[in-house]
Amino acid sequence: MNRKKSFVVSGIFAILFIAHIVLLKIYDVDNIGPMETAVGFSHINGRIHDIFGINIIWYKITEIFGILALLVCAGFAFVGLMQLIRRKSLKEVDSIILKLGGLYAVVIFLYALFEKVIINYRPIIMPDATEPEASFPSSHTMLICVVMGSTILVIHNYVKNKKLVAVLQGLCVLIMVITVVGRLICGVHWFTDILGGIFISVALLAAFFGVMES
Repeated sequence: MNRKKSFVVSGIFAILFIAHIVLLKIYDVDNIGPMETAVGFSHINGRIHDIFGINIIWYKITEIFGILALLVCAGFAFVGLMQLIRRKSLKEVDSIILKLGGLYAVVIFLYALFEKVIINYRPIIMPDATEPEASFPSSHTMLICVVMGSTILVIHNYVKNKKLVAVLQGLCVLIMVITVVGRLICGVHWFTDILGGIFISVALLAAFFGVMES
């Protein structure tokens, strides 16, 4: 995929994400959440949630992957810091590292934004909470898909062994798949929360690919 196509893909998925939000606020809205919180696509979301129920084991597994994603971010940040110290100029730090930093900053911004602009509440009240918490988009899905997806795109720049690169990229894909599935079946998000997390992740990764190629 070339640079131009990557921005087109990013735009398409950004539009899908926005349209998804609009539909969540107007289509099949019903008070099926805890404390009668309203949920769009209520029949689909309710049915899927009833099928999988609550599975705390899968919740803990995906939480571990979230920590791993943060460690990956810290690893790239450390590489950038070491380059800054050695080269004594921010301009001399690898552009890929700086662009990764920008991508991570966007993820943090979106996370904070949707904690304030609440589209959906969780289908359950978490054990350490007293009221429903923001649930859309699935922040874990977004974090892990963006971090692992971007790692797939840049890892060959820092690991020269091609076989090891292939293994690491395969692990990143596996972690993304397990996270998406695990976050759905653990029952702490509605199906549409996961879908929203996927839409915004693809939009961000496609945009990052375009910026990376510039």
